[in-house]
Amino acid sequence: MNSFEEKLNMLQNGDIEMLEISKEDFLAFRELLVKREDFKHFSGTAMQGGKIIYTYSQIARS
Repeated sequence: MNSFEEKLNMLQNGDIEMLEISKEDFLAFRELLVKREDFKHFSGTAMQGGKIIYTYSQIARS
C-alpha cells in the first residue's frame, strides 16, 4: 500500500489528527486523494512555506 494511502486511512480512522504534506509531494498526494470516495471529507489548509495540513471531517464539505 502507498504510504500516502496509509496516512489517509490513518487520518480517516482517527489514528492521527492531521497530515502534513510538503509542496514537493503535493501533486502526487492530490492525485491519490481525489480518487477516494470520501474525498470531500478531507480538508487542506495551505501554510507558509508551501506545506499543506489535511484534516478529516465526518461531514463532507459541499
